[in-house]
Amino acid sequence: MLFTPIHRALGLAPSPLTDEIVEAAVAAGVAETQDLDWKKQLPPEQNLHQTDFPKDVAAMANSGGGVIVFGVTESSKKAEGRHDVGELSERHEKTLRAVAVSAISPPVFGLDIVRLGIDPRAVAVIVPAGVDGPHLIYRNDYFGAPIRVDADTHWMRERELEAAYSARLEERGRAGGQLDELYQEVLDSRGVAAASFPWMVCVARPRMAAQLRRRLIGEQVEGMWSVANSVLAYADPRFPTPTAGIDTFNPRAGLRRLIFRPNAPQQPWTEAWLALHDSGAVTLAGVVTDRPVQGDDGVDIAYERVRAVNVEAFVAEFMALVKASGQHHQLDEFDVQLGIEWASGKQLLLETVDSMNYTFSGTSVPLARYSKVPATVSTQASSELYHHAVHNLALDAVNQGGIARLRMIHSPPPL
Repeated sequence: MLFTPIHRALGLAPSPLTDEIVEAAVAAGVAETQDLDWKKQLPPEQNLHQTDFPKDVAAMANSGGGVIVFGVTESSKKAEGRHDVGELSERHEKTLRAVAVSAISPPVFGLDIVRLGIDPRAVAVIVPAGVDGPHLIYRNDYFGAPIRVDADTHWMRERELEAAYSARLEERGRAGGQLDELYQEVLDSRGVAAASFPWMVCVARPRMAAQLRRRLIGEQVEGMWSVANSVLAYADPRFPTPTAGIDTFNPRAGLRRLIFRPNAPQQPWTEAWLALHDSGAVTLAGVVTDRPVQGDDGVDIAYERVRAVNVEAFVAEFMALVKASGQHHQLDEFDVQLGIEWASGKQLLLETVDSMNYTFSGTSVPLARYSKVPATVSTQASSELYHHAVHNLALDAVNQGGIARLRMIHSPPPL
């Protein structure tokens, strides 16, 4: 559900933005504000980067987000009438999104573009708040950072730019701290520090809070599982995923989250836990080894051995769930952190297979400590771009153990 400046002006509850709502705004003469801009015409697809569209999007992003509605005429900053903007083709829509990425630095991801009405037709572009402000636009050899001031667009001055960059650095530090806290919370809640087997811990949290936090319910989660399963098309289904041993039908209530527990009975080396948070955050943690390997004398061998494909499986399914959460909560960018934790004191050895499918560790690098792998992903990105992000993250996860190739996650198509 959306709660836009138009909803606010009309006193409406959160709901999808419709043509009827725009008609009501025009009838009421709703005025432009810092987060609402009326435009008569859609910018042309050709040479879109040279129009005011990048400036308008960057200004909204720098000002906390907002809505630009094309197809509404205004007088003295107030909505006055409708104007047919014509049909918005898929190619034109893709160009709008592409320009928000290529003509603005840092890029503005996650534009929500809504087609409204039949005769007349309108288009609403919902711009998320920028978390990496200030967003700059370049014209020839010059650049600037636009910002909305009431119903007008101005350019940031030096002190405003300084404050925006300071806010960006402060936000990054705060977000990193919150991600570390979420990671540590999983470690503590599952007792990983005293676990008998290596655990993989995956945590993600949205960079921007949802406009309206609602408690997750079972019916919604069923839809999220469906989305996650469709996203998993980038992975080979012959390899098991960590949630194979989780009861996905009977989540338990937690603190602003739903918790999915292991099926019972279970073997200790198949334990895994999943949590979907009301905020959009996702955590997945579980044992990343198979049945423990022993030497001929029955004594555990020197290393904690982990099949690299098991690490891939955690990354693949976790990232599918992150994308499903982002789409459900209408959130875009997520900060992600992955790690492997073990308590035995042995070194960790990631293993792959050779050309004959026998276990192979000839290129493996024993690890006394596994470095956490950070990333930021856009859950509103295209399937191809998201596939690239997941593939790169999985490579990072296994590369530090000396493994060069992935087995479960397919290679993405060239961009």
